[in-house]
Amino acid sequence: MKFFARPGKTNHITPLRITAGTLVVLAASAALTAANSAPDPEPAATTTEDWNSSAYRGSVQVVRAAGEKSVAAGKTLDGVVFEDRNKNSKQDANEPGLPKVTVSNGRDVVTTDSQGRYALPAFENMTAFVTQPRGFQVPVDENNVAQFSYIHLPDGSPELKYGGIAPTGDLPDAVNFPLARSEATQSPDQSCAIGADVQTYNQQEVEYARKGAFADLAARTDYTGCGVLFIGDLVGNDLSLFAQTRELTSMLNGPARFLPGNHDIDFDSLDGVHEFDTYRAQFGPEYYSYDTGKTHVVALNTIEYPTKVPAKRSDYTYQLGKQQLEWLRADIAKVPKNKAIVLAGHSPLLEFFFNDEHTTKEVKEIYKILKGREVVSLGGHTHMSENLREGDLMKGWLDEVGEDGLPFTHLTVPAVAGQWYGGRVTETGYPTSLQQDGTPPGVLTLDIKNTKITERFTPTGGDESNQMALGLNTPAYRDWYKENVDKEYGTIEALENPLSVSRNGLAEDTWLTTNFWMGSTGSTVAVSIDGNDPVKSTRTQSLTGETARTGAKYSDPVAIAEQFVHGGGLPEKTSHLWRLELPDDLETGSHTVEVTATDVHGRSFTDNLEFEVTD
Repeated sequence: MKFFARPGKTNHITPLRITAGTLVVLAASAALTAANSAPDPEPAATTTEDWNSSAYRGSVQVVRAAGEKSVAAGKTLDGVVFEDRNKNSKQDANEPGLPKVTVSNGRDVVTTDSQGRYALPAFENMTAFVTQPRGFQVPVDENNVAQFSYIHLPDGSPELKYGGIAPTGDLPDAVNFPLARSEATQSPDQSCAIGADVQTYNQQEVEYARKGAFADLAARTDYTGCGVLFIGDLVGNDLSLFAQTRELTSMLNGPARFLPGNHDIDFDSLDGVHEFDTYRAQFGPEYYSYDTGKTHVVALNTIEYPTKVPAKRSDYTYQLGKQQLEWLRADIAKVPKNKAIVLAGHSPLLEFFFNDEHTTKEVKEIYKILKGREVVSLGGHTHMSENLREGDLMKGWLDEVGEDGLPFTHLTVPAVAGQWYGGRVTETGYPTSLQQDGTPPGVLTLDIKNTKITERFTPTGGDESNQMALGLNTPAYRDWYKENVDKEYGTIEALENPLSVSRNGLAEDTWLTTNFWMGSTGSTVAVSIDGNDPVKSTRTQSLTGETARTGAKYSDPVAIAEQFVHGGGLPEKTSHLWRLELPDDLETGSHTVEVTATDVHGRSFTDNLEFEVTD
């Protein structure tokens, strides 16, 4: 993302696995730190517990004439969506076509007839794709990349540094989309894993991703049906690393789908037509949809490049464009009202941190298209977490949402890369990489029961009980912050005794801070000091129309201590920080606090902290 400078050279220290609890300990030691209406199929004959043995591996069937020239008219793409009973990726005599399945060319949206047949207008540089219906699964390749599309670009891409798309030749006689029955996607209970900003710049960072978030995903089997959706910035400008991204997804236990981000662009394409050709050749369409359970997932490309010529890498903007917007309208029109909709893009529709800058151009039109639907919106791009609920409002959003606030939940997904793989490398082989709002790297999961969607954050390392960081915001901390905020991060001496406060400091405002990473409106944070009755903490942002509060008083001292000393960003504002002013009559000596954070869904998490009061 263009607003953030990548951290400098990683500082390697004695390996140590970092959790919220160990961050506090380190601080104390001064080291701190749907779209279709296909009939419901019969249950599949096999289970999906063992992905490697049950995965449906195959490809789209492209049928060409025997001679050099296709007999296709050249103006229409047609074919069949069929049940691939023997899973050989070819329609055999006993394999029926499937009716009422949605197929698109990225502009027009049609449904198959009673024999599973479709016909679409054909045009150069189109990507045709099928919308996977509930109860079926599209095939995946050897790397678990979902196979559900066909590119028509007869002469291939113009000359591009990273290759683009090879010539596809004349329009085929038919493009047939195979589907296999799936008990996993039939179930109304789904878990959809979301990975934002893998964003590897070199092979070392590929290994960080492998040992971190991808190892965590490889140990899980809960997302077999829905799979994992990677929402852009798959690499960091070097598109030759797409091959390593594919190799990483071979570790997964479910299908992998992708979206492009602003670091996945063919920057040498300046015509506004071929800028995502290398991405498309490796991963599929720039935008598409699929069904799983009672949920319709819409994957959008929210990045447009270039905005001017000659262009720079930063010359991109946040918008869908006319064709994609028309496709979205047509796609949603075919989704029954009783389905939930997950709308995903690389950049958020709206967000907190840059609330007056990061706005998708067509956001008001998108809201109109989705009006009356059950929707959750997903974005990445900013390398932080945000959990914004219906009715939340920032001053910078007024023109887009009005005084009623957000129409539905908007989630900004923490990055797999965290703060661009910065910070200290732990004993497990990946860096701490705390993000701009203090959130560690990780992945988000949407747990869906019927149409109710519940978000779940898994920090890198896989400990889902680890959901917060506790610290002290003292006068000494704020003085240290002020003294060092303009210096080069990663070179700053640690604050001495960050979990110690003088009695004078208590009288001058000292807060116990809780950075509840997926906290939101509707969450609560309760603090028990020395075993006494819990007291409610106050959220630093109410999201009732204010601007973002920023600076030392609104920062996370745990994250600041880590990033000042070991490199990173500046967690000086966040939408999910709570603080409790400590009583000024605490006795001299050691004190303990127990913090219970309860999210908007009623789930509670507990952490503890010890601090000292001195004379």
